[in-house]
Amino acid sequence: MPFSLLPKAVAHDITQLTEEYLTHQGIRLLMMDFDNTIVPYTTDIPTAEFLQWLERMKKTDIQLCVVSNSKRNRVKIFCQKYGIDCITHAKKPFSKGIRECLKRYRIPASQCALVGDQIYTDVLGANGCGVCSVLVEAIDNHNFWLKARHILELPFIFASKKRKN
Repeated sequence: MPFSLLPKAVAHDITQLTEEYLTHQGIRLLMMDFDNTIVPYTTDIPTAEFLQWLERMKKTDIQLCVVSNSKRNRVKIFCQKYGIDCITHAKKPFSKGIRECLKRYRIPASQCALVGDQIYTDVLGANGCGVCSVLVEAIDNHNFWLKARHILELPFIFASKKRKN
């Protein structure tokens, strides 16, 4: 697959990804990054808006799976609590976790999307595997390194938004 740092779609947050939008894009499996996409790094408590979105999505034909680089148990505990499948130690932007998810669900990459807050891991990994990449704003860039990373991503975010217009 081609190397690309440009997301196929950009949204404010994960809750903007409706069943109608995903279905229109031909998406049957939505892979979700965890930290700063579903919850901040600093907490495991989701917003009420996310929980409402999750309950709506569970009633659809779209499969959901968290694909996280995290090696910490907090991801597995969260996913178990809220009834979401997960893959940890994904090693994004490398294909390991994404390919594992595709194999688990037996859905072609062209019918899958990965939503996350980082271009250099989530977007690059999705694009490299032929999965639709969706970039969302990070929930909380709470430290210097997260803020610096975001600044380095701005040219790609602007290019992606300009491409859509």
